[in-house]
Amino acid sequence: MDEKIFHKVKAYIEKHRMIVSGDTIVTGVSGGADSVCLFSILHELAETMMLRLIVVHVNHGIRGAEAEADAGYVEELCREWGVPYVLVREDVREYARTEHLSEEEAGRKVRYRAFEEALEKYAGEAGLARTAGGGFRKGKIAVAHNANDLAETMLFHLFRGAGLSGAAGMKPVRGNVIRPVLCLERREIEEYLRQRQLSFCIDRTNMEDTYTRNRIRNHIFPYVEKEVCHGAVRHMCEAADRLAEAEGFIRRQAELAYRRCVSEEAAGEGAGQGKRSGEPEVRLNAGRLMEEEAFLRRQVLLLGLEKASGGRRDIAAVHVRETEKLLGKSGSKQISLPYGLTARREPQKEYAELVLCRTEEQGKQEPVKIAIPGTAEVPGLGPVEFSLLETGNLPPENEITGFFRGKSQHIPQKTYTKWFDYDRITKSLVFRVREKGDYLTINGNLSRKKLKDYMINEKIPKERRGKIYVLAEENHILWVPEYRISEYYKITENTKRILQVQIGGGT
Repeated sequence: MDEKIFHKVKAYIEKHRMIVSGDTIVTGVSGGADSVCLFSILHELAETMMLRLIVVHVNHGIRGAEAEADAGYVEELCREWGVPYVLVREDVREYARTEHLSEEEAGRKVRYRAFEEALEKYAGEAGLARTAGGGFRKGKIAVAHNANDLAETMLFHLFRGAGLSGAAGMKPVRGNVIRPVLCLERREIEEYLRQRQLSFCIDRTNMEDTYTRNRIRNHIFPYVEKEVCHGAVRHMCEAADRLAEAEGFIRRQAELAYRRCVSEEAAGEGAGQGKRSGEPEVRLNAGRLMEEEAFLRRQVLLLGLEKASGGRRDIAAVHVRETEKLLGKSGSKQISLPYGLTARREPQKEYAELVLCRTEEQGKQEPVKIAIPGTAEVPGLGPVEFSLLETGNLPPENEITGFFRGKSQHIPQKTYTKWFDYDRITKSLVFRVREKGDYLTINGNLSRKKLKDYMINEKIPKERRGKIYVLAEENHILWVPEYRISEYYKITENTKRILQVQIGGGT
């Protein structure tokens, strides 16, 4: 059975071209079943493919003696198998607190940073050539996500309204990160380890319902497999493959449609209204764009926004929809999008053009007054919706109620949704650029820090500091978008009313 599983993974690696002979591979090994299985398979492949294998173990500083035992187990396994071992210790709780992340997200960031640093060290020692993106041509990071993880991620994304890419879940290859055991279900991994008489560590926090993914893993899938459809995980993984193929096909069709619709795509030195020197500018023929099928038209707009912004980060479906609305307007209309992106419709002699670019703000930057409930158009953020929630009326499975039930130590810090204790707000709120005297409260003792000093400490470029719109109550700053909220306004177990702020409706 174990040889069958080994060859299944080997075929999966070959299908997705994850590894080539001579690769340096940094693999994260926690000591759990998934990572030990991955390590064993890569160790066997290393002998025939001349791979250089490096193990990185990250101690998150959360589970005390249990975590130390896990680290000792992995170290001994590496010593026995003759593989270099790197131990990284991090205080993830403190990192989560200072960076205003959930512990789950903080742990992920810490792990991948450790993997990248190890790859930098060992691939550099091997003299591997760098790629244009700064990585190493023959350096990979192997992580132990399995088929169950993939299915859980698909559900997690679908529950949150994901598009095609999110619905497809995790990719077998993402940049220099590879997932060789993504084709194995958890039961297959445990069978492989049993057959090879390999022990592994058990992280008891995986059994807790602290994280949303744990609740999906511990409650939803056992029920689905028993009561709805046996083999659901396998079927979802097969669907993920089809969705990934569909996404690739749609992306190629969108590229063709983009070429049909694009009027101009240039760095645009000094071009356009407030155009920033050297930034990309995309001009689309509005007439041709309207002739495309609605679905494909939105894909072209998404592609155009990606090209204008230099990436897809923070571009959501709501921003594509708002941009699409410009096509139906006459005259020159304009909207602001995250972060510094502008979309505007320009009338031309023969046809209208939709212009997508990053711009400098023009003239005096006026404050944006807030109505609660209500929606406001904020420069650099786009439409921002304000609503008031009563804690006693929240649905049982709302993300915020997990905090009040004591099942979460952090209010989720999603990019597009923030929550504040409304009863602490006594004056009118505005979105505006910084002013003299602005400050944040930065810790539980409500110590103050000047907004100017905070921006300097966060290494926000000087030219941006006076252009970021912040949410303010007089000189007390509630929120610096992209960065943090004030400790003073955070919700607590005593909060009765919550101010919910959603950029673009929170999608």
